[in-house]
Amino acid sequence: MDHDHYDDAYLREILAGTRTIAMVGASANASRPSHGVLGYLIRAGYETYPVHPGLAGQSLLGRLVYARLADVPVPIDMVDVFRNSDAIAALADEVLALPTLPKVVWLQLGIRNDEAAAKLEAAGIQVVMNRCPAIERPRLLGA
Repeated sequence: MDHDHYDDAYLREILAGTRTIAMVGASANASRPSHGVLGYLIRAGYETYPVHPGLAGQSLLGRLVYARLADVPVPIDMVDVFRNSDAIAALADEVLALPTLPKVVWLQLGIRNDEAAAKLEAAGIQVVMNRCPAIERPRLLGA
């Protein structure tokens, strides 16, 4: 996969086929991008599960926050990631340890880890890096 350029059809298929999203790095701070993106994904109709160990058990935009991906009570279609690029290798291991693998790991703007992407793709997981679903969805699927 060429992670420098994504075909619109690839992104459109991912966004249209996704129903459940776990957002790693969700923030309670309304000025943070992850907070705004979480709100957008909720309004767009996705079943969302915020993941943040420091906020676990609290409610964020009406959604219960989980400490780790393994705590999310349903199979996840997409893991949307707001974490430092250096944290992605460990996150990939966490994803690969889930009983049901997600279809997609989506790394937000500015986040890239080619080694972790290759590891996830080898397990059959699609990877998107340095993109935002809250930007790509309205562009490709409309409001």
